[in-house]
Amino acid sequence: MFHYYALMLFALQRAKTAREAVTVMTDLVEKYGYASEGESISIADKEEVWLLEIVGTGKGGKGAVWVAVRIPDGMVCAHANMSRIREFSLNDPENVRYSKNVISFAKEKGYYNPKEGKPFSFSHVYNPPTQEQVRYSARRVWSIFRRTAPSLHLSPGYSSYEKNAKPYPLYIKPDRKLSVRDVIALHRDHYEGTEFDMTKDVTAGPFGAPDRWRPMKWEVEGKKYAWERPISTQQAGFVHVTQSRSHIPDQIGGVYWYGLDNPYTNFFVPFYTSITQFPGSYTTGTLWKFSRDSAWWAFNFVANYANLRWSYMIKEIQKVQKEIEDMTFQLQPVIEAAALELLRKNPHLVETYLTNHCVVNAEANIKKWWQLADFLVTKYNDGYIKNEKGRPQEIGYPVKWLKKEVKANPKKKRLKQERKGEGEL
Repeated sequence: MFHYYALMLFALQRAKTAREAVTVMTDLVEKYGYASEGESISIADKEEVWLLEIVGTGKGGKGAVWVAVRIPDGMVCAHANMSRIREFSLNDPENVRYSKNVISFAKEKGYYNPKEGKPFSFSHVYNPPTQEQVRYSARRVWSIFRRTAPSLHLSPGYSSYEKNAKPYPLYIKPDRKLSVRDVIALHRDHYEGTEFDMTKDVTAGPFGAPDRWRPMKWEVEGKKYAWERPISTQQAGFVHVTQSRSHIPDQIGGVYWYGLDNPYTNFFVPFYTSITQFPGSYTTGTLWKFSRDSAWWAFNFVANYANLRWSYMIKEIQKVQKEIEDMTFQLQPVIEAAALELLRKNPHLVETYLTNHCVVNAEANIKKWWQLADFLVTKYNDGYIKNEKGRPQEIGYPVKWLKKEVKANPKKKRLKQERKGEGEL
């Protein structure tokens, strides 16, 4: 029986298009079964984007139930740990595909009764929404949509599990065309500027740190609570944005923009799909041992250290992040122009040229990130902040935070006022 990650691997090895990938994966589970929990898989080629949602049939079952929908050109789709395909056409094979048992299996198991008069909804039948899941997953979909199409004024109500709130559409039309950098920016989100802004909670501390330590759910005096689950999370192992361009030869047109660890505190580098080698630091390291040879540990260290004084250090991080990404994107058209010229004159050198660029660029920037780490440790040390002359300054805490402390402990830390003329404290 196949797990979803094995299906994706086989699809990449065997398929040339997104449509073929859907066929490869669904044919495999039809023959050998599906072993994972429900999964949503984004599949893109140079011309199309498809979303495949797949669920196993349970112990002793065969095959899987699934549906795949083509996302129309010019639209933005978002999904996050929750099924997103609801009603779908049964008579549009160009844009919709589904398993033969997608409805019959639901009827057999009692998940769906057509006599109730409701249209068949894949997500409501096979992944019924719960308060916990909607908040954990739909909130992120809402945040992507609110940022790509502010004009829609989408309410966060559904993501808060409000009664009668409508689920978000599978896809929306953005207010403007998105660039690669726009999509990268969408990954950097703690709901800043909304009522769910994680930098504003009491738990964010005096310096507005947005990370929340697991477990997600917790109890106080018998009542259950849960932290918000942002798009930018310390749990991220890696993040990617794929750029597939049909108007440029394949050796150059496909770019995998890759970032390790938390997207809010990392940077993205390009890996062209024709390269034959990866930067050593990006293939080195283990979760169980800190190493300066590992790119992941560079990002992870900076991200964790920033939690000590987030509101100050995030500005330092974003400055270097912007410098690196600005330069990388400025170089892209220059690098690609040279690659196109090589493709015309010496095509056998294109892979070597792009490989060298990707490796050198990534390693040079990781070196800068370790320098940033050293800088942060030196400047922000023992609660002090060193000024431009390297002298430690007593910055203390924000006044708003001090007021909260006084309100919570009005007498505990108060100093008695000196009485005039008595010399008493």
